[in-house]
Amino acid sequence: MDNFKEFVQEYRGAIIGGAIAILILLTGLYKLVVGIVLVCLGIFIGNYVQKNKYEVKEKLKNFIDRL
Repeated sequence: MDNFKEFVQEYRGAIIGGAIAILILLTGLYKLVVGIVLVCLGIFIGNYVQKNKYEVKEKLKNFIDRL
């Protein structure tokens, strides 16, 4: 029994994370999580492009020229 207690204490975070992941998969909440991540990624990319317009234009131009 001591071995089981040690195992649970050592891997408590992984066990909780796994249980949460299973709940998210079973309830279909992963679709919402993926959507939120994509929105945040879009916001980050849009902000980066807005603040670095000229650098982005040059990088895109060079990329297209290589194609």
